[in-house]
Order: sequence, then structure tokens, then C-alpha cells
Amino acid sequence: MTSSPIATTPPAEHQPTLSIVVPALNEQDNVKPLVEQVSKAMTDAGIDAELIIIDDGSTDQTLTKLNALQADHPFLRVLHRASPQGQSAAMHAGIQAARGRCIATLDADLQNDPADLPAMLAKLDDEHADMVQGDRSANRNDHAIRKIGSLIGRKARLWILNDPVRDTGCSARVVRAQIAKQFPLQFKGMHRFMPAYARMLGATVIEVPVNHRSRNAGSTKYGMGLLSRGPAGLLDLFAVRWMTKRYRDSSTDTITHQDTTRENP
Repeated sequence: MTSSPIATTPPAEHQPTLSIVVPALNEQDNVKPLVEQVSKAMTDAGIDAELIIIDDGSTDQTLTKLNALQADHPFLRVLHRASPQGQSAAMHAGIQAARGRCIATLDADLQNDPADLPAMLAKLDDEHADMVQGDRSANRNDHAIRKIGSLIGRKARLWILNDPVRDTGCSARVVRAQIAKQFPLQFKGMHRFMPAYARMLGATVIEVPVNHRSRNAGSTKYGMGLLSRGPAGLLDLFAVRWMTKRYRDSSTDTITHQDTTRENP
């Protein structure tokens, strides 16, 4: 007599509280301290988290080092692309792969401080917000030309997009997953407009001061910001304005038969 196989239900996929998404391009000297700092920050705060680092076609030892780090850091997930596709597209890949109820982003160069994330996550819940955007302006020592450029960039965003967020160039942010997964980050440069796009979706966006640190290794790979891109940056502003003007909410309510049946008086 043969026994029948026992039907089993596969366990549900684990959903961490926070997914931390980090694009990395040729950051071989920064990925180890980045992983260690994120691990410490999440452990100290008691946050169940996953760290997703997207190797954006690095030509140095970034991918090799990330692969080795997974052995001692099981919360680390590594995504890889054969050639660089840009910061926005890398963030999009990580966000779509994220399993957390909330999603944070950071830069891989260690200028963002992972220790800021627990307070940002708490602020999101305490204020019933949908997005907490970091603001580095109080902790930066920029030269005069960069300060002027940042001021002009803020004024342009306020005028063209009605976006009052002070520091959209800061990658330290925490967003509810259902909002983050709607960002159209397949388009180059869109990561700079995440707060504006979130507000277009009806999300509540708040800003909090965050730490800003000097880069200790490597060099900037993804550009310096909106205004430094010149005419392309201005075109991006008008492109996002076009999107916000033409956006329509496609969500619906499901109506069942019982919902529409009325009792006879």
C-alpha cells in the first residue's frame, strides 16, 4: 500500500519592516563599511530590515566584495546589471525587488548616514506621513557657487512644479512601499523628483534634517544635481510638469452584487 503525498502550503514570503535600496557603481572601497553601518543601525534600533544593493555595472571589485559580504550578512541582497543604466533605473530595480512595508534609499558613497534611518521611519509612522525626505542643508559646507546653484534649483522646482521640498538631491529618504513602487524611475533623472511625484500621487511628504558626511573613497559617479545638468535638467523639470498635469488616478473600487442590491421597502 502506498501512501498519498501530503499537501503542504508553502510559507508566505517574509516581509521585513524596512527595505533599504542602494545603487552602487564602482564603490569597492565603500560597500563593506556601508553594509556594516546599515547592519549596526538596524540592529541597534531593533528594525527587521533587508539591504538591497544594486551593482550598476561596476568595473572594479564592487560585485566581488558584495558577494563575499553576503556570507556574514544574510540580510544583504545583491542585484547586478552588466552595464550601467543610471541611478534612477538602479533605484527602480531595487524598489521593485523590495519586500518591506516601507522602503528607504541611500547613496553608496557613505555620505548619507544609515543611522538616520530609524528616526526617519519612526517619523513616518508618528506623523502618519507617506514619505520622509532627508534635508542635508544644515550640515553641508558647500562653496558659494554650489549654494547659489542649489538656491536657483529650488526656486525653479517651486516655480515649475510647485514643489517646496528643500533638498530633493538627498538620497536619504523613507517611503511607504505602495507609493515608492509607483515612481517612474525607469526614466533617467527621475530620482531627483521623487518628492514631487509622491505629492502628485496624493502622498503626504515631510522633511527632516539628516547628517551629511564627506566622501572618503572613490569619486562621484552619478553627477552633481539638477542644475549642473544645464539644459537637460531644465527639460527634466518641464517633463515632470507635463506628467503631473496629465496624471490621472486609475484606482477603482470593486463593486459586488450585494453592494448594489437594495431591499424592497
